[in-house]
Amino acid sequence: MNKRKIGLLAGALSMLVLGSVANGAAIITDGQVVLGIDDRAQLNIGGGNPSVTGITTVGMRYMPGGAGTTEYEVTSHGCLCEGWGVSASGGSGYANNSLGTAGLSADSFVSTASTATVVTTAAAAGLKVTHSFALSGATNKLYELVVTIENIGAGAATDVTYRRTMDWDTDPTPFNEFVTIGGYAAATAVKSANNNGFCSSNPLAACNQLFAGGTGDFVDLGPADHGSNFDFGFGDLAAGDSVTFSIFYGGADSVADAFTVMGAVGIEVFSLGRSGTDVNGDGLRDSDGALTPTYIFGFSGVGGTPVVPTPEPGTIFLLGAGLLGLGLQRRRRRV
Repeated sequence: MNKRKIGLLAGALSMLVLGSVANGAAIITDGQVVLGIDDRAQLNIGGGNPSVTGITTVGMRYMPGGAGTTEYEVTSHGCLCEGWGVSASGGSGYANNSLGTAGLSADSFVSTASTATVVTTAAAAGLKVTHSFALSGATNKLYELVVTIENIGAGAATDVTYRRTMDWDTDPTPFNEFVTIGGYAAATAVKSANNNGFCSSNPLAACNQLFAGGTGDFVDLGPADHGSNFDFGFGDLAAGDSVTFSIFYGGADSVADAFTVMGAVGIEVFSLGRSGTDVNGDGLRDSDGALTPTYIFGFSGVGGTPVVPTPEPGTIFLLGAGLLGLGLQRRRRRV
């Protein structure tokens, strides 16, 4: 083969590789958590193992028995509504497989069996966003997603906001969940938090609570079919500046175990979802003792106070009451 043909072939292969990278998707796992990551860092893709309820779409999964055992799916039943968005200076970009994707270019997608890094650009907002997924170094029950938002425009990016949306559908009883949100009252970067997992992931769109009691900090709302939505405000970013924070996805064997796991990684703000058939949160269905894990969706680096591990489930309800009290007294700057 002559040099010209070799060069043309190399160029064609290069284009194929770049195309596959920019439009990638991957199911990754390492430890007790499985994530299905789509092309713009939103969750929920097909092709996984059947979960305990038989679903093969993978969003976020937890394996109570350890790596390689039965998988419990928590985001993809019914609505593929896990997603995110970013906005600044009146422009936005967002990705959510069921609720809409717009304004984001899929720049690159690189993955291994246990990691993934996704780079996107929201041109209208002048922002580049990098999502890097890897198992947390402190526990095999959580994946850490490091998010970096960079101003790539010529001027300041004003009112930089990041939204993350999650519809809880917790195996083994999807569409029937208790949901808790905590840490909102103390976190200065949190603009809003509620139980509506069906909001647009566009930060410029309104997102209100799904039903009464679902705004700010609350404990064990439900059981119902609901989720959580968080908006984070990072103020203005000068040209070339960036901000970084972390999101955590995973699970635990009970509510008490969830607080231990969150405390190990310094989670500041969180949503917990668990089966509506496990009233006391001990990880077992009240009627027959079937496994009912507690699932974790948390954040750090958002101006909050790290969770203190809570040894007894009863203490968690007292903590919840304290969080609600803080919410009533809260006075914080809105960005």
